Amino acid sequence: MAQRLLPYLTALIAGALAASGQAPWGFWPLALAGMALILWITARAPGPAAVFRRALVAGLGQFLPVMVWIVDPFLVDAATTAWMAPFALLLMAGGMALFWAVPLWIAARSSNRPRARIWRGALALVAFEALRGILFTGFPWALSGHVWIGTPVDQIAALGGPLLLSALTLSLAAALAGAAIRAGQGDWRRAALALLLAPLALGGTWAWGSQRLAQPLPEGPGQILRLVQANVPQDLKWRYDLVRPFFERHLDLSAAPADPALGASPDLVLWPETSAPFLLDRPGDGLQMIAAASQVPSVIGIQRRNEAGQYFNTLALIDTEGAVQAIYDKHHLVPFGEYVPLIGDWAARQGWGGLAAQVLSGYTPGPGPELMDLGPAGRALPLICYEAVFPRNLRGTERPDWLLQSTNDAWFGERIGPFQHFAQARLRAIETGLPLARVANTGISAMVDARGRVTAALPMGQMGALDAALPGALPPTPYARTGDLPWYAGLSLAMALMLAAPRLRRRRARAGRDKSDR
Repeated sequence: MAQRLLPYLTALIAGALAASGQAPWGFWPLALAGMALILWITARAPGPAAVFRRALVAGLGQFLPVMVWIVDPFLVDAATTAWMAPFALLLMAGGMALFWAVPLWIAARSSNRPRARIWRGALALVAFEALRGILFTGFPWALSGHVWIGTPVDQIAALGGPLLLSALTLSLAAALAGAAIRAGQGDWRRAALALLLAPLALGGTWAWGSQRLAQPLPEGPGQILRLVQANVPQDLKWRYDLVRPFFERHLDLSAAPADPALGASPDLVLWPETSAPFLLDRPGDGLQMIAAASQVPSVIGIQRRNEAGQYFNTLALIDTEGAVQAIYDKHHLVPFGEYVPLIGDWAARQGWGGLAAQVLSGYTPGPGPELMDLGPAGRALPLICYEAVFPRNLRGTERPDWLLQSTNDAWFGERIGPFQHFAQARLRAIETGLPLARVANTGISAMVDARGRVTAALPMGQMGALDAALPGALPPTPYARTGDLPWYAGLSLAMALMLAAPRLRRRRARAGRDKSDR
């Protein structure tokens, strides 16, 4: 019994090691070891079914700790929704574990040879990470390549995006797993060669990234942005007796004295997602109060309703007179958070539009990516919360001058989720070569330069107003020009060949038998 359970215990431990590379932990050497161990233990499984089971357990070992923050939204109104939390975590982790189990099962069916399984498995895992970013509106969270965010290696995202980071990670893991297989077969020379080449490849990538980070950035436009982080607890945010005090907290932070170290007052004030406690179409004197406090144009997170009775999660540009100059409606909504997939209309009639939708009917998606013209501050591409997780949400418009993410991560606690969210936002800056201003209700609010480095930040769970100069932008990166289309084409072809491999192998076997019969 113990002997039968040992591979699954090993797979569970390997998955946990793989998880350790994600934010906020960042233990990428352990993550590499974990991924290599997953590839090794599945390559040695007796058949595709055993590969599937081992990979599924490994996936659970990885995604249960990585996704534990998913329980926090259900604890905001614990009396009503806390009972759903364990089911949400298990379903989310189990669903994401399938993106380990299925590709490794496909690789196992395509070949019986352990080393071939390892490399084909690594390739299939990259393909399924690409698929995870698309399927069911997509969820490219905690990709294997995300373990490099914050190291010089993350700079190669400018060349090939997050999938290039994943390809590097899984190639290194495959080299280590293949070396272990060769060593087990007594082929020590080739095992040693693989163990030498893997660190050389990583070292070369690290050196290239370090050299890129050492290059000067273009001078910034001279604009100073104020990021307002009011640190409003989600479970208290909409309480009737606290709505006004929290609004006044935002006003006070907007009106705070300028940072003397910068030698100038802010040119633009940024508020987090859904920070205004009124609808844009029924503001009362709220917009004038914001204008009076800021004394400069402000971009505020707010909800609005149109003439058809539809509600939107919106960013609005308010001028110094309190007039609305531009709006952007979030178009990539969170399933079950801001709308209910497939049964949205029925759910709205029942009075439930999602956990994060303040309006009971849920939100309506906006038309798509749009630039906001912010006058002297240039043109920004707005990203509301979850939209910054998707590289594709940064395409479809003319090139902006900078990126603006407005979010309310209070839904996800202060332990894991907000740090992972912030790490992915930093990656968007590297991919595009554009600076990013990120304003979050409870943190992390930050200014990020065009190579993903944090130039100024407010820590998690702290109230404050951060004044920061907008960094300069780089020319469009190779990834900004091509996006993921080359990856989709190449990975689709590779997976088609891998899926066809069992049939081709059976055909060759039949041809061999027919030839011997003759």
